[in-house]
Amino acid sequence: MNVTDGRLAQAGEALAAVLERKGMTIATAESCTGGWVAKILTDRAGSSAYVMAGLVTYSNEAKRAILGVQADTLVQDGAVSEPVVRQMVAGAIRATGVDIAVAISGVAGPGGGSADKPVGTVWFAWGNGVENTEARVEHFDGDRDQVRRQSVLFVLEGVTRFVETL
Repeated sequence: MNVTDGRLAQAGEALAAVLERKGMTIATAESCTGGWVAKILTDRAGSSAYVMAGLVTYSNEAKRAILGVQADTLVQDGAVSEPVVRQMVAGAIRATGVDIAVAISGVAGPGGGSADKPVGTVWFAWGNGVENTEARVEHFDGDRDQVRRQSVLFVLEGVTRFVETL
């Protein structure tokens, strides 16, 4: 799927509108997207009203030090896994005090894939607490840029739907 800058901006506007309407704040904990979700959200003037932080925790060390992801979880499940993105959400909420946090960890390529987690495998989580966190895995096609663009769009749309239900 070809995800354009315009489509990403539109998805960011939709999430911003619902966050503003509900008076909620958000933080991102990003790995393979390198801060792209936070970039889309902060492209909009006035975004400081709802974006509190964008944390790029690309390395396992950063995931542990900044977000409190457990070392044994990283060893047992790997960085690209449901338990890790769930812990990333909890850590982002704990570190920033936001209402909603989103986490992304994946294999954008071109290398780094495996039989279990091929290039294009991306785990997502979003929520407002341990008891209310959703996690999803997607398998995207395309090159590194395409995988990252699809990941950003997927999370913006998913978080928008989640926040609308709160």
